[in-house]
Amino acid sequence: MSSLRPDSQAAPQGAGPQPRGWSHAVSGIAIVAFAAFLALAWSAVSTLFLVFAGILLGVFLDGLTQLLGKVMPAGRGLRLSLVSLALAGLSLAMIAFGGATVMQQGRELGQTVASQAGTVRDRLKDYGIDVPGLSAPKKAPEGQAAPEGDKDSTEPKGQKTGGLAGLASGAMESPGSILSDAGSVLGPAASVVIALFSALGNVLVIVFLGLSCAADPAAYRDGAVRFVPPRHRERARALLDGMGETLRHWLFGQLITMAVIFLCTWAGLSFLGIGGALILGLQAGLLAFIPTIGPLIAGVVIVLAALASGLTALLGAIGVYLAVQTLESYGLTPYIQKRALDIPPATIFAGQLILGVLFGLWGIALALPLMAVIKVLLAQLYIEDTLHEDAEA
Repeated sequence: MSSLRPDSQAAPQGAGPQPRGWSHAVSGIAIVAFAAFLALAWSAVSTLFLVFAGILLGVFLDGLTQLLGKVMPAGRGLRLSLVSLALAGLSLAMIAFGGATVMQQGRELGQTVASQAGTVRDRLKDYGIDVPGLSAPKKAPEGQAAPEGDKDSTEPKGQKTGGLAGLASGAMESPGSILSDAGSVLGPAASVVIALFSALGNVLVIVFLGLSCAADPAAYRDGAVRFVPPRHRERARALLDGMGETLRHWLFGQLITMAVIFLCTWAGLSFLGIGGALILGLQAGLLAFIPTIGPLIAGVVIVLAALASGLTALLGAIGVYLAVQTLESYGLTPYIQKRALDIPPATIFAGQLILGVLFGLWGIALALPLMAVIKVLLAQLYIEDTLHEDAEA
């Protein structure tokens, strides 16, 4: 006799909806919810990048606090306060003692670069090569605003400006609002005020998020882990700790690299007697935060600035730039960043291009830390947990 019962004798199913009957509906709801989440994230991508920048600052402050704890056995709150005060004091000192020099050299350098860019444009035109990027921007008649078509936008189409800049621009465009009325009266001055307000506001948002995350990182980590099923919480906690450690190592290594590039570029260009050496070194160090693309932009600015000092200075500036880039590519990065981020240069460049096209300037600036986080996710969740292989192999 067969052990299988006829369908008519099968055990009756329990009352209520069955999982099989609801599978299509649940799948549809999940797809719609995921699509809505992606649409919301896309519209607020600038704000999300602003939050990520705040988290990066929190990781940096947390790393400094941990380092201070190795030489100063005090409470975490006291160590974080000392670190924050030291960084604030250093920033104020740089502004107080070097701000005037930077402003003066920056103004002179801007005029020199603009003049040399025009010279290069004219020389290329003599050979039948027209470079629109080197053309001078069109100036609107006095008393009139610039045409809408000439305004550059760093935000991809379909996305709204995030952070306080989005709030300010929305208030400016809203008819009948106080800021809109002020903008119609003040004209171009209102745009400058709004731009300054948004820049300072975004800095304050990043600082606030960084201090909040650094004050109690375990609370934010445990809060995120609570959304994970209990059997996977230990793995989620290890994953978040791994991402934090990777970002911390990358940040410290990147800051060391930026400082060395700044000092070497400044010293080399000063020795050659090129005007604006301080601001040129500063922009080279800051642009080193953006690999591949940043050094290229810094090199173009250095070459344009050196053109005004003659052929000898130009060749010397190119030599300084190449020497600094060789030091960074073959000396600093392999030894400092090897532990934190071991990604092939072509992969980094491709990732920058993709994120830059999708998210504009934010995507280019934060491409490397984002790729560091993605690398940790792939290494632990896919290579180790799914393929059961060693991620370090």
